[in-house]
Amino acid sequence: MTSNPVQELRLVMTVTDYEQTKTFFQQLFGTDAVHAWESPDGRIIILEAGRATLEIVDEAHAAMVDDVEVGRRVSDSLRLALRFQDSAEAATRAQQLGGVLTNPPVQTPWNSRNARVLSPDGLQLTLFTGGE
Repeated sequence: MTSNPVQELRLVMTVTDYEQTKTFFQQLFGTDAVHAWESPDGRIIILEAGRATLEIVDEAHAAMVDDVEVGRRVSDSLRLALRFQDSAEAATRAQQLGGVLTNPPVQTPWNSRNARVLSPDGLQLTLFTGGE
């Protein structure tokens, strides 16, 4: 393929506690809203999250990643992986913001340091440093 017509990738989360999840990710990312709207029909915030890619894995690979990062199969069909300068610091910050540490940072076979956290709304997050 020679060109990519996609200009932006957005992961859209529907959550039960909008304020808590908004605050969690806004503070974890350390960013203000790119856009935000409130109306009688609902609320939305769009946060800048760096460069976006779509990683597609099969069940076997997902099970292996869960085993490395957590020690057992825990992910659903969606897990958000976020690269930080320091994954341990990001995991601590996530906990302070209401996230639940599933597993502290571990060194992976693919040369990254990964921590696993559940967001306040239950989304599996891999917070990683290094790797590709």
